Amino acid sequence: MRANANFQKTVGLNTISYDQFEELHFASLETLERVGVKVFDEEALELLKKAGAMVDGNLVRIPPSMVKEALASAPCRVSISNRDGECAMRLEKGRSYYGTGSDTPYTIDIESGERRAAKKQDVVNAAKISDSLSNIDFVMSLALAGDVPTDASYVQQFEAMVLNTKKPIVYTAGNLKDLVDIVRMAEVVAGGAEKLRKNPFLILYDEPSSPLQHSKEAVEKLLYLAEKKLPVIYIPAVMMGATGPVTAAGAITVANCEILSGLVIHQLKSKGAPFIYGGGIPPLDMRTSICSYGAPEEHLNCAILIQMAQYYDLPVFTTAGCSDSQSFDQQAGMEAGFNLLSSSLAGGNLIHDLGYIGAGTTSSMEMLVLCNEIVGMAKQYVKGIDINSETLALDIIEKVGPGGDFLSQEHTLDNFKEHIWHPELLNRQVYENWEGEGGKTLGKRANEMVKDILNSHTLEELPQDVVRKVKEISSNRL
Repeated sequence: MRANANFQKTVGLNTISYDQFEELHFASLETLERVGVKVFDEEALELLKKAGAMVDGNLVRIPPSMVKEALASAPCRVSISNRDGECAMRLEKGRSYYGTGSDTPYTIDIESGERRAAKKQDVVNAAKISDSLSNIDFVMSLALAGDVPTDASYVQQFEAMVLNTKKPIVYTAGNLKDLVDIVRMAEVVAGGAEKLRKNPFLILYDEPSSPLQHSKEAVEKLLYLAEKKLPVIYIPAVMMGATGPVTAAGAITVANCEILSGLVIHQLKSKGAPFIYGGGIPPLDMRTSICSYGAPEEHLNCAILIQMAQYYDLPVFTTAGCSDSQSFDQQAGMEAGFNLLSSSLAGGNLIHDLGYIGAGTTSSMEMLVLCNEIVGMAKQYVKGIDINSETLALDIIEKVGPGGDFLSQEHTLDNFKEHIWHPELLNRQVYENWEGEGGKTLGKRANEMVKDILNSHTLEELPQDVVRKVKEISSNRL
């Protein structure tokens, strides 16, 4: 090895400079102090006032010192377990994990191929499929349980997930009542409140109301989990040109203010409680009025927020694996491939929305299995190459010499599985072989893969007394 050599092992992405991150940070501090945010929860207002914020009704102006203190007390890493209490994800700089999105009102039926209203069974199916896929690390509902009472849907969705996957769960809750029931269910599965706190397998997805507002429902959930010391993702979805400025820097500043003010409230309630930064900042398409999930602006902004989280030394949640296309088609694959690579290069910790089409309104199980394949490609790309005596293979090159072949070498046999990625879903057959096997399109192969998983995948079930208690809690809401 050469002395004082500098080697880069992995491939990465730098969006803006350190000084530009400071510009965004200082702009956020100025906005929080001069403009402020609205907070619609009395306990949070009291906490903020006692800590030194300027409170005028629901308007709160937060001095920079309070932001600095909150950033100092929030943990720089969060460990998440699976359902069995085994460590499954270490949310820290440089580690990326991938999962589905949540709460789509529609899904693409795997039998008819038609778009229809989502049901609880679709949440079950998504959990089973996700449990089987090697590159899916965490599970979100990927569908709304639209066939149960509205005020019970979030609790029913959590039941569907926790009984059908052992992977970590990122869940949603409509209000504090939902959240309390979901945490009770998780405590039953974990074996008690203390065991769940030590080895949490679930993370709440919670949102402020852009621009610059914290609803009572969002803050109640934030405070409850802070007291429980269970992890929460608190992220905005600022739309460029609608709920935020049309310029990226302005929209990112609004989003950052919402996250940081949420962090201040959270840490005032319980210093050191686990908090996850992040968000998405899509543009409002001025021609169609959709919030675009596939736009390049969205994923550049996501990459900047990822690196903003790294600037703050906080874990981060972000978006990829999604498309504006209304069907599982070439556009869906193109947009998912682009944004999954972007978020992977930037180093997002929790990369979600795999399986989304229709600008976040529709789930596709075929899209999910394709995203699983894309993640495999992205991981192979991002890991870069090792340069050492084994990989340089100078002795093998000398042995084979000009005009020889490397296929017959033991070095190739020993190393090809590690250094060459092989797809499960994509086609690499020559035309004649592809045609002989039915000439199946990617869409057809993805559909068959989904059906095969649902028919064959098995999961070790929870003890029957645990299942009974979980179902009792969820059925009380019906």
